[in-house]
Amino acid sequence: MADVVISEFMDEDAADTLMADYDVFWKPDLWSRREELLSQVADSRAIIVRNATQVNTELLAAAPNLKVVARMGVGLDNIDLEACKARGVEVCPSIGANAASVAEYVITTALILLRGPAYRATQDVVGGAWDRPRFTSGRELGDKVFGVVGFGSIGQVTAAKAKALDMEVIAYDAVLPDHSPAWSGARRVGLAELIRSSDVITLHCPLLPETRNLLSAREFAQMKPGAVLINAARGGIVDEAACAAALRAGSLGGAALDTLAKEPIDAATCALFAGIENLILTPHIAGVTREANRRIADVAVANVRRVLGPRSAAV
Repeated sequence: MADVVISEFMDEDAADTLMADYDVFWKPDLWSRREELLSQVADSRAIIVRNATQVNTELLAAAPNLKVVARMGVGLDNIDLEACKARGVEVCPSIGANAASVAEYVITTALILLRGPAYRATQDVVGGAWDRPRFTSGRELGDKVFGVVGFGSIGQVTAAKAKALDMEVIAYDAVLPDHSPAWSGARRVGLAELIRSSDVITLHCPLLPETRNLLSAREFAQMKPGAVLINAARGGIVDEAACAAALRAGSLGGAALDTLAKEPIDAATCALFAGIENLILTPHIAGVTREANRRIADVAVANVRRVLGPRSAAV
């Protein structure tokens, strides 16, 4: 059996460098084939995952030799950290490797959402319509208030890009110390003030019991009229029914949701958002570009190599 299992998609060149030195089993959809996954990890000392593979007590029990879980990304809600710690399994996220990709997604969607219908004009123009007044109600980013919820590595990179576009950046973080130099990149505020004051709210916090439904009907009611929301963090942080209701009512100016509570989405979620304009839904790809995919894969490979050591030492 393989010494290293890769259970999701990965940059091929990075995977090849690992295969040159270790016995590797790689199947991009292995995460969805649970019995096969449990069988493959029986002798493995390392597993490389993204966010779909559930690294829980069942998988750990099936992998008695496991030494490291290398996460291609930063979210760890699919990994039982306490169970890994109890078994001496090191969990290694690729911190910062996809920050630029996520930040560009946030800025791009903010531009699109604030501009309103302008970027949906193609079919009208191709059809011969030239209704300029219909598409001239958009807003600029400059001088708007950019609220960042979760001021870790990704939040900080995103804030820097927003500041470069002349936005006023405010941020909330429940754990970042007051003395952290990161606060030079944003004005620290409480969550309630951020919700009330921001023209754009972007989420970069983990999904924890205290952040589940962090933005619910009450928070949407407190937002600025026409504010836009971007969630490139984790599904479950936003109360999706409340978000859809605010969009349909017109109080929320737009939303970009890259992550949803149920992935892939089910029929109920499809129906919830069907027909809503100024809504961008993407399949959890904000942090996945060619460049970011290679960077996070390289970090994952480096973590596996660091923990396992050279192959000669493993044999």
